[in-house]
Order: sequence, then C-alpha cells, then structure tokens
Amino acid sequence: MTRIGIIGSEGRMGRAIAEAISAAGNALSGGIDKDGAAAALASGSDILIDFSSHGALEANLDAAMAAGIPIVIGTTGLEERHHWLIDQAAERIAVLQTGNTSLGVTLLAHLVREAASRLGEDWDIEIVETHHRMKVDAPSGTALLLGEAAAAGRGIPLADHSERGRDGITGRRAQGAIGFAALRGGSVAGDHTVHFLADNERIALSHLAENRGIFARGAVKAAQWLIGKPAGRYTMPQVLGL
Repeated sequence: MTRIGIIGSEGRMGRAIAEAISAAGNALSGGIDKDGAAAALASGSDILIDFSSHGALEANLDAAMAAGIPIVIGTTGLEERHHWLIDQAAERIAVLQTGNTSLGVTLLAHLVREAASRLGEDWDIEIVETHHRMKVDAPSGTALLLGEAAAAGRGIPLADHSERGRDGITGRRAQGAIGFAALRGGSVAGDHTVHFLADNERIALSHLAENRGIFARGAVKAAQWLIGKPAGRYTMPQVLGL
C-alpha cells in the first residue's frame, strides 16, 4: 500500500485527492496546508502530491529531495524560475509536473499536437478556457499545456507566437499565432476548447470537467505510476504511454 502525502490538503483539490487515495486502495500518510511542515510530511510518505501554491514550491521540492521520495506537482501559475527548480530537483528524484492531471486532458493535448502538426498556418489556433470565479491565474495551466502542445506540433516556441488579452484596436491576427481567451464565473471546474479555424471550415477539440474528482483520480494514478521511477522529469502523457 502506497503512502501518499498531500501538500495543499485543505483546498478543494486536496480534499478530492484524499478521497481518491482511499478509493484507489492507498494510504493517506497525512496532509499539510499553508505554513505546514513539508519535511515532516515527506519523512512519513512514499510520495508527495503538491497542489498548493507556486510560492511554496521550492520548500516542497527540498522536502521531497531530503526524504528521497518522488513528487507529483499539479500547482499552476508556475514561472520560469519554478521550472528551473523542478529541473534541478529532477536530477535527484523523480518529478512529474503538469498543468492538468486529468487523463482526458492528457489525451486531448496529444490530439491537439497531432492536429497542429498536420494542419498548416492557414489554420488559426484559438484556445478558450472557462473556470470558476475563484481561480486566480489566467490563462489556466491547462490552456497553456494545450498551447504548448499546439506549438510543439508546429515546431515553434509558444512564447514567440502567443496572443493574449486582446482589447481595443489590436490590428489583424498575426499569421501562425496561438490565441488564448479566459472566461471566469460560477462554479465551473474547468472547460477547455482548442479551435482550429480555416476558411470555410472549423475543428473544435474539447474537454469538459464536471467535478474535481477527475483531476484527483489522475493525480493518484500519476503518483502510483511514478513510484519506483529513477530520477528525472516526467509528464502525464508518459503515464498513459503516449
């Protein structure tokens, strides 16, 4: 039985993960929230699942490294420095970081990459995401994950082709751009649609999340898969064998 510790245990995702751990027949080794002792949690766990905040990421990685255990990171809003920290940690432990732990979204990203690789730049790409009113970052980590998949399919860096926050007289759409739009309201767990638009035809690839349980189940599946892996940085597509 795998002992799984939750960082961010008092949040909505943390509570959903606790339920998913039990449903999968694993053991919840404990949980911490803001200002909790990650090192103490890590010492009694086989693996950590982190859905806290990007501000706590460095301490959480340090705790996992000190205990010599793997960690699944589902925290969003990560910046370049955070990814550098993850790369450094991955030299010593197994780390799986993702903007979305849903198995359905993982497959969607695969399909988006495939579509982008086969459709030329005369097909515009727009990513629309909707989340509950309490979400604090935009675009969502999942939208960025899908944008990276589209950019990878085209062999281009997303940072150089991303269009966000259009307002006022913006000029015409740039050729080859990948656009993002974020909607916020209600209690939406997370809806994402990637639009491929050409003259006289459109393709839409979508994933609709009805509750947070799907992300929790995916996080636990990722944790089970990561146990026993050598040091390195892993992704959700690897969990599905993509």
